[in-house]
Amino acid sequence: MVRTQIYLTEHQRNELSRIAKTTGRKQSELIRQAVDQMIDQLGHHQREAVLREAAGIWRNRTDIQDFNTIRAAWDRPDS
Repeated sequence: MVRTQIYLTEHQRNELSRIAKTTGRKQSELIRQAVDQMIDQLGHHQREAVLREAAGIWRNRTDIQDFNTIRAAWDRPDS
């Protein structure tokens, strides 16, 4: 792990301390969990945004074959 210093408001510090006492967990553990949750949420939204942006990028292309035509060439005839 990497040691990192952060600044919290007095309210954040008090609430974090209360939650730590209530749950029996260390404040640093709670902070790491919150950071992990934010990374997961933002990472998921970022992936969705990239997929939405990429959707249909080949639509209306005239310089390539239709996907169904290409895919049909890959299919093996039933024996």
